[in-house]
Amino acid sequence: MTIERSLVLVKPDGYRRGLTGEVLRRIEAKGYTLAGLSVLTPTREQLAAHYAEHAGKPFYEPLVEFMSSGPVTAVVVEGQDCIKGFRSLAGATNPTEAPPGTIRGDLGRDWGRAVQENIVHGSDSPESAAREIAIWFPELGS
Repeated sequence: MTIERSLVLVKPDGYRRGLTGEVLRRIEAKGYTLAGLSVLTPTREQLAAHYAEHAGKPFYEPLVEFMSSGPVTAVVVEGQDCIKGFRSLAGATNPTEAPPGTIRGDLGRDWGRAVQENIVHGSDSPESAAREIAIWFPELGS
């Protein structure tokens, strides 16, 4: 059995709305372990590293502005197949399309803003998880 790691971020919208506890509750209820947890306001440098593949795209600046607008809760989640498992728990990127029972489906909605404020981020692959964890939790390595 291979234990996987994923980075989960409770984005500024979720943090502002007091949803961090609910997101963490759902992660733990799913049976995953919290291996790292930090509440911080991301720097532009941190976000530039995290969103490097989107640099130059029209939504990049609004995304960085949104993600640096307040505190986020950064979490390293561990468990069997937790990357796919958390992404299923999170639901579709667009909260309007996310099914009930998912974080975004139950707690998110379209606010009509420049970027999708959809409560959470989860790594999309083991490679992304290792890269993202190194950015947000350099002390944990990969």
